[in-house]
Amino acid sequence: MFSNLFSRINKLRVPQRDWDFYNQLYQIFGISPRNLDLYKLAFIHKSASIVLSRGKRINNERLEYLGDAVLDAIVADYLFTQFPNQKEGFLTKMRSKIVSRTSLNQLAIDMGLDKLIVSQPNSQNLQKNIYGNALEAIIGAMFIDRGFQFTNNCIVTSILDKYIDLDNLQTIENDYKSRLFEWAQKNKCVLQFQNQECPPSECYNPHFIATISLSDHILGEGHGSSKKEAEQNAAMEALIKVDELPSQPNSPTEEL
Repeated sequence: MFSNLFSRINKLRVPQRDWDFYNQLYQIFGISPRNLDLYKLAFIHKSASIVLSRGKRINNERLEYLGDAVLDAIVADYLFTQFPNQKEGFLTKMRSKIVSRTSLNQLAIDMGLDKLIVSQPNSQNLQKNIYGNALEAIIGAMFIDRGFQFTNNCIVTSILDKYIDLDNLQTIENDYKSRLFEWAQKNKCVLQFQNQECPPSECYNPHFIATISLSDHILGEGHGSSKKEAEQNAAMEALIKVDELPSQPNSPTEEL
């Protein structure tokens, strides 16, 4: 009751044009933002950057960078508490499953954040990770607006406890690169990985693109904030295609 009352009181301080956005944030996260502009910025993709005086362009990339680090800390603490008897390797794998690009993209869609993102639909800069990036940017905005402890409590309540099934997550295998390597060994195939990093002029945050090829045929392409993440995403896409390929018993094997 009191939270709804405080929400209505805070809403009176918000310009009427932002009431709908304010209500959506409250429905998704149960929060009453103090600095609403921060949260609005969190949904502005690079393709729809706001141009300030002297040509400075702003978007959600800086908030995404901050939110990525904050989310890692929150998830690490959450898993440390949930699994008091598990070792570091288990906790690291579980954290990786929760904060992977694929997981964050789906989480953002399940939460309805995809409907709030501001972007240019025909832009060549749009990426598959636009939804997960916005989620991280929101976490960065929340951290600046309300501090770590508030953000931690909100993320645990509105995301981890609500959307993450830890029992089911333990059964999911997301080491796609190892699985693809096993397939290559079994079929005596040569798989080639290629990595490239986007130039700083194109990507504010580090961004890598990995491709996996078999006999000059591209099996998968993946994007990520690290080479490892990009390769895992490329391997995941490649695994979908390898079942359609014939075995190649005479091809040499090359370690990925």
